[in-house]
Amino acid sequence: MKLSQSIRNTLALLFTTALLMPATLSAAGKGEAMTFEITSPAFRHMGAIPALYTCEGKNISPPLAWKNLPKGAKSLVLIVDDPDAPDPAAPKFTWIHWVLCNIPPETTGLAEGAGNRPAEAGMLEGLSSWNRGGYGGPCPPIGTHRYFFKLYALDTVLDDLLSPLKADVEAAMQGHILGETVLIGTYKKRGK
Repeated sequence: MKLSQSIRNTLALLFTTALLMPATLSAAGKGEAMTFEITSPAFRHMGAIPALYTCEGKNISPPLAWKNLPKGAKSLVLIVDDPDAPDPAAPKFTWIHWVLCNIPPETTGLAEGAGNRPAEAGMLEGLSSWNRGGYGGPCPPIGTHRYFFKLYALDTVLDDLLSPLKADVEAAMQGHILGETVLIGTYKKRGK
């Protein structure tokens, strides 16, 4: 009997879930830390980002939520980038869409549009590839691009950074990352 690729993929997913479920439930039952996770009510991991959050919509940042921060986290860093620029068939560079540092660990998410207004007190905006702070939404020139919403939990607050670039933030984080999680969304322009 020959199974279609779709049925084989579904069976593989169910099998993997069945294998992992007891360990997840066991960890939860013992009070062990659950997995650090970032999500969005606007799109699923590896799902399409709604046009509202892109250059073809209102270009506002999507709502984000996170849970299960590692113990000892003193701040969070969010970096949103597109490694598929300019063409996913032949990427040449990573386009930076948003850099936000020193998010308080008590924070459980960012509201829709948070990246389109000044950062809250204590937070620090880095520079995007547009050479400005704040969020800039997907606007791929060709093909379907992937957008990585990377959240880092740090054991420190990043001081002495003034309008940092992504590379500056990544250098400052070295040796201070307690955990990281990624949400990936995709987008392909519908218009011209």
